[in-house]
Amino acid sequence: MSNNNKRLAEDIKREISASMREFTFDTVVSVSHCDLSGDGAYCKVYISTFEGGEKTVAAVERLQKGAGIFKKNINSRIKMRKIPELTFLPDNSLDYYDKISGIIDELNEEAKQ
Repeated sequence: MSNNNKRLAEDIKREISASMREFTFDTVVSVSHCDLSGDGAYCKVYISTFEGGEKTVAAVERLQKGAGIFKKNINSRIKMRKIPELTFLPDNSLDYYDKISGIIDELNEEAKQ
């Protein structure tokens, strides 16, 4: 990804995060990162929650339904030739971390015995 695309991806992340204030959730929802395609036509927006799992999936579905609001806000604040198509995806890295941490804890317990 070029430096310009990285900068645009960060700008998009910032605008989506700011626009999320219009939505109410029963958990803390954040944008972990954005991946902008080389041609700038598509942007994958990774969403995470503290609870993970089902809460993240529910938040992603809700945000995907409001993708038009985010595109409108991005269009009004970021100068781009074409506003990318937004795809919201769950970022399960916290779940993965918990799983790996649990495995390490189990191995440590077995090693002590």
